[in-house]
Amino acid sequence: VQLQASGGGLVQAGGSLRLSCAASGSRFGFGDMGWYRQGPGKQRELVARITSGGSTNYADSVKGRFTISRDNAKNTMYLQMNSLKPEDTALYYCNAIMAGLGVSAWGQGTLVTVSS
Repeated sequence: VQLQASGGGLVQAGGSLRLSCAASGSRFGFGDMGWYRQGPGKQRELVARITSGGSTNYADSVKGRFTISRDNAKNTMYLQMNSLKPEDTALYYCNAIMAGLGVSAWGQGTLVTVSS
C-alpha cells in the first residue's frame, strides 16, 4: 500500500493551499481516509476525516476554513485549505483504512508553512 501526499508549500497568512493524497495498492480500495498534522513541538492531531460515503468531520480549529473531499474512482483525497494561519504550519500526513482488512496506512507527509 502506498499513500503519496503532495501540495504543501510556503504561503502567507490568509492564503490557500490544496493538498492531495493518492492511494494505491489496496485490493478492495479504501474506507475512511483522513488528514492529520504535526506542528513543531506538538503531537500529531486529526485535521479532518472522510468516509467512503462522503461523511466528514473536522477539528474545531479548521472548521469553516478547510474542506476535505475524495474521488473514490481515483483513490485520491484532497484537503482545500483557505484562510491559512501561522498556527496551521505543520507536516500534514494522509491516512487511509484498507477496505476489507481494516489496516491503517500512512503517507510520508507534506510540509505546510504559513508565514505571518
